[in-house]
Amino acid sequence: MRIRWHFLLLAAPLLLLNGAADPTRFANPPQPPRFAPPESGVLFADDFSSGLSLWQTEQPKVWSVTHGMLRADLPDLKQQRSLIYAGDESWTDYAVDLDVCMMRGVDKGVIVRAQGTAGVGVDLRGGTYQDVVMYLREWPLGKSAVVNANGTWNHIRVEVRGSRYTVAVNGELKIVRTDQRRPQGRIALPAYTGGVAQCTVYYDNVIVTALGTVENGPTKAPEHPE
Repeated sequence: MRIRWHFLLLAAPLLLLNGAADPTRFANPPQPPRFAPPESGVLFADDFSSGLSLWQTEQPKVWSVTHGMLRADLPDLKQQRSLIYAGDESWTDYAVDLDVCMMRGVDKGVIVRAQGTAGVGVDLRGGTYQDVVMYLREWPLGKSAVVNANGTWNHIRVEVRGSRYTVAVNGELKIVRTDQRRPQGRIALPAYTGGVAQCTVYYDNVIVTALGTVENGPTKAPEHPE
């Protein structure tokens, strides 16, 4: 019995380090925005009312549907990551809209034009960063300041048309960039602990719509991108 209690005393700090005692991990986010897909041009739309039947991941234990929202939760270790995929790798020009609420951690967003496990990532970073960044593997493609507190829903819209990418957060244009390295691909949602070793994030209302080949979207980058 003495050995058993000694073990429990040693294990208690480990439980705290792993986030098991963190109430934020199991807290419900606020009510998500209303699901409102357009009447035409929809390639994909999901409010997770039917589970994860439209998605694929190699780490199913990370992803679940809770109260009609997609939830990802990773162990409290640095640089842990997981992706969940949807759509078709033959998609070319499209817009993806989604709502995201980070409860614990910093990094959340969307990946577009994904082929295999790689694509163009958009990362809405909270914590001390308070920005949105776009990247392809280790190459940065854009960055802009944006306030995004944990425990709040934020709306991301990414348009990919030809070689041109635009990123808007909560209706404000933040990044405009041209890059020709990813002509097509599906979408993915990320979970990533980064350097803070935390990630509990919710996604909802994912909508992908087809775009025409005429570039009639926003043409000007924000005046103060940093």
